[in-house]
Amino acid sequence: MKNPTTPSRRNRNIFLGAAFLSLMALPALASVSAETSFVLDSLGFLVWGALVLWMCAGFTMLESGTVRTKNASVICLKNIGLFSIACITYYVVGFDFMYNNVQWVIGIPDWATFGKTPSPEEVAMLSIADGANATAATNAVVDQGFSKMSEWFFQMVFVATTASIVSGALAERVRLWSFLVFIFCLTAIIYPMVGAMTWGGGLLTEQFGFIDFAGSTIVHSTGGWAALMGVLVVGPRIGKFRKDGSVHPTPPSNVPIVTLGVLILWLGWLGFNGGSVLALGSASSAVIMSNVISNTCLAAAAGVISALVLSGFVFHRTSLMVVLNGAIAGLVSITAAPDFHEQIWLALLIGAVGGALCTFSIRLFEVWKIDDVVSAIPAHLVAGVWGTMAVCFTNSDATIWGQFVGIVIVGAFVCVTSWIVWFAVDQLLGLRISARTEELGQDTAELGIEAYPEFVLMPDQEMYAEEVSETEETG
Repeated sequence: MKNPTTPSRRNRNIFLGAAFLSLMALPALASVSAETSFVLDSLGFLVWGALVLWMCAGFTMLESGTVRTKNASVICLKNIGLFSIACITYYVVGFDFMYNNVQWVIGIPDWATFGKTPSPEEVAMLSIADGANATAATNAVVDQGFSKMSEWFFQMVFVATTASIVSGALAERVRLWSFLVFIFCLTAIIYPMVGAMTWGGGLLTEQFGFIDFAGSTIVHSTGGWAALMGVLVVGPRIGKFRKDGSVHPTPPSNVPIVTLGVLILWLGWLGFNGGSVLALGSASSAVIMSNVISNTCLAAAAGVISALVLSGFVFHRTSLMVVLNGAIAGLVSITAAPDFHEQIWLALLIGAVGGALCTFSIRLFEVWKIDDVVSAIPAHLVAGVWGTMAVCFTNSDATIWGQFVGIVIVGAFVCVTSWIVWFAVDQLLGLRISARTEELGQDTAELGIEAYPEFVLMPDQEMYAEEVSETEETG
């Protein structure tokens, strides 16, 4: 048996005593240093932004599983292509249009530099090795609050989300390059101008007090309005709506993949809304972020249950696709104001109403013969409008008039500009694929690669024969 006075025992006693004193001192050390706060906030932007980037995978799975197998490869290419376009356009001009010296509806880019760059303070800090100058440079960077490029990254993935909404709605009948040209215009000009009017401190924020915490209108309704204009310009898929007004069913090609896509979106949404707190360097920001993420999950769950209950009444059967869109609608609905900490049950109400509105809208769009392949417009536009108005229930600074005006101005602006771009692209490049390409699938016709080559493709003759013959007769 060792002597209690051995060095090993003495060292342990000293360690335990020091640990006890440290615990006693914790209240006095509760506030982290400015540099630690800088690190946490910058890291938060990067981690949450990576989760939002992962939503692109969710959209890809959702869309490729919803379309028929003959168009799945094109969907995959569209999604990785639109993200890349969004990344570059938002780097070159989009961020400055949205945030740099905003004048009412648009910012002024800094033409002296090419694209978004680290701040001069950050460049100086990285250029100085050590000494007093290095300390001063570091302090200047810390005073910024977060890394400038981490801010750009987090904002960039939001514009990519907006673009992804458009992809699914117009699937199976829009030419690949025509679609990508529209995405370029959306991410370089249309979305940044919406952002400048709102998050950039422009017209809607300054004049009307418009509030949209994480983008029910700025991101989701913008994507929904742009998709709606595209759907109206290009028209429905051949044979989707019969002459008697009934809808020709086009069931998803891969139900598990669609479900996986929605669950990936749900996960990514935690970064989407949680990261929009824009801080992680204090106890209060950590609590707010916890509330935001919890409210987001509750709203999504309520959207699922709402759609599950109502789908049987609206569609005379329990529809998995409607239920999955109910989850997305719940997420979209809470996005405008998930940061409340009292009456948490309101998150359930907001999500449930969003899921119900989405369910009824899916059916209404079928009656109106608006062909939205993945029901993106009901889930993102309709639920986005509801969520933006629902801010009045949870944020005392919001007004019905301010929220309504914001919705109307953003909707009018996006509809007009999107329609002009869609129409111009149609005239210059053509939007619609040929009837033969639509019958055989874009994978073979435009890419020469099939997503599932082991399957033998059998065109749906009932769906195409009537309309194709009419097209041939009219020349």
